[in-house]
Formats: sequence, C-alpha cells, structure tokens
Amino acid sequence: MKPSIPQKERILSLDIIRGIALFGILLINVGAYKIIMGEESLPVYSGFNRIVDTLIDMFIEKKFFSIFSFLFGVGFYIFASRAESRGDKPRWRFARRLIALFLIGIIHLIVFWGSILSIYAIIGLFLLPFYRARVSTISRWLGMIIVFYILSIVMKLFAPDMGVLSNIFAFIGNDAIAIFIMFLSGFLAAKADWIRHVRELSRQIRLIQMVTFPLFIGFSIWIWFASQADDQNIQSIIGLGLIPTTYFYLVSLFSILEHKQITKFLQPIAHVGQMAFTNYWAQSFIGLGIISLMGLEVVSPSNIVIISIVIYVIQMCYSVIWFKFFKMGPLEKVWRFMTYGRRFPATKK
Repeated sequence: MKPSIPQKERILSLDIIRGIALFGILLINVGAYKIIMGEESLPVYSGFNRIVDTLIDMFIEKKFFSIFSFLFGVGFYIFASRAESRGDKPRWRFARRLIALFLIGIIHLIVFWGSILSIYAIIGLFLLPFYRARVSTISRWLGMIIVFYILSIVMKLFAPDMGVLSNIFAFIGNDAIAIFIMFLSGFLAAKADWIRHVRELSRQIRLIQMVTFPLFIGFSIWIWFASQADDQNIQSIIGLGLIPTTYFYLVSLFSILEHKQITKFLQPIAHVGQMAFTNYWAQSFIGLGIISLMGLEVVSPSNIVIISIVIYVIQMCYSVIWFKFFKMGPLEKVWRFMTYGRRFPATKK
C-alpha cells in the first residue's frame, strides 16, 4: 500500500490555490479568535476600518471558504480513486477519513469555536453516494441544487414573510448547502479530469469568466452599498453572489497557474497549501498569541489585515523549512494514521 501522494504526482496548482484560500480564511477568522461563542461579534466600524471591513465583505467573506470547499471535493475524488486503484474500498476508507476529521475538528473547537472541520466532515458524508455516479448525473444534481439555493436566498431577500416556507428557504439557502455545492463542484471537476486539462479548456474557461465576471462586479457593488447602508440582509446578498464569484476566482486562478514561471514564484504558498490541515489549526494558535501580545480586546479590520499578513509570513517560512525534511505536515500525518490505522514514514529519504 502506498497511501501518500508523491511530490511529482501532486497538482501544484491545487496546493497554491489551497494556500491562497488559507490566507483568505485568515482574514475572516482572525477577528473571531477572541470572540466567545454566544457573544456579540464585532462593533460597527467607521472611517478607514469601515472601508477595510466592507472590502473584506466584497472580496473575501465566504468566497475563500468556498474555494477551500471546492478543493475538498477535488481531494475526495483523488483520495477515493487512488484507494480504489490499490484494491481498497474507496467509500468506506473515505468515511473513516471523515470520522477522523470530525474527531480532530471537535478538539479544535476547544481552541476556536468557529472551526469548520467537524462541519466539513458531516457535510462530506453526502459526497459518498456520488462516487459511482456519472459526470452527467453529477452535473444535473449540481445544477438543481444551485438553482434551489439561489431561489431560496432570493425569496429570503424579497419575500421574507412566508410562514413555514420562510423556514424552508432559510434551510436551503444556508452556508451548509453552499459548502456542499462547492464540495460537489470540486468532485465533478476532478472526476471529469478538467483540472489536469486547463489549457485545453481555455475556451470554456473564457466563457465562464465572461458570465461570472459581470456578476462578480455587480454583486461587489451591491455589497458595497448594502454595507454603507447597514443593510441587515448583507449576509444574504453575499451568499447570493457566492457561487458566481467563487467560480470566477477558481477558473481565473487555474488559468493564471498554467504559467510555469508564476507557479515557481508561488512555490512557498504551495508549501502552505500542502500542509493546509496543519496550517489551519496553527493559525488559531499563532493568531491568539499575537493578539494577546498586542493586548487587543477587539480586533479591528485594519488589525486583522496586519495580523493575517504576519501569521501567513510565519507559516510560509516554517512550511518551506518543514518540507525540506518531511513529506507531509504533522497533522496530516496524524490524520493519515487515523484513516489507515498504521504509521507511514514522514521523513524524506
């Protein structure tokens, strides 16, 4: 059995995009590291901090978690298909992997109540029935779920008082459904083998960009004005623009990363993404440490940007050093042990 993916077999663009997504997630999570569950989140800001906060809502909020979710779906197909090629039971092995993720996520909740790991594990179970499905079948299911998701948010925004139907719309239009949409999108892209053939799909990518870019601009402008007006529906507006914006980000990133010089320059970010599990955990510890050293009671948007950059630079440095000696991150090794029930060498030969 050979469960780890050799360096030469890794798709470098996936690691780079995962590393970029981790920085976006940082910009969302840093402000919440000191918030205790059940308390008010953050105060209303003014001046420069308000502008930064609005820009985060426009370009970062929910989008980078969605990118991370897309990559989770890609990872599911890669993991399961490799397990099957070794004669393993792919769905059973991935279910065990999800159980391990859930347990590790529960531990992380003790440190950071906003940890997404356990939620990912639960939602990930709904990918299992799609493993044997055809690409066309997955596409139809994905399209149908997206339509219901968008319609539910539209109804929440423009027809909020519909009794029981409002509760149904609130359920369909929630973040968990958005996460699953991106899980299934990533799984579809990997199963159809689109990620390995980005250059050949340049025409289709341009078409997606032509459709999603105007929507991205339109929703960004809507979020800006909603934020300035303190619109209570801003999270719904962000959710409505989530899918076209995330798709635009993804196809643009994959296109850019077809250039070898760019991927070579972004190699340190790839190392951050290669041990994303470890780095996601580490962000909360490093962030809390920096916030404590700064003596901050409330982390303002400008502080969030500074702290996020500092954390990310630290993570790039130790990730680069780590992979000079090891094949995988420390938590990745723990997760692999819990998945397979036995140890594998982590050091480079």
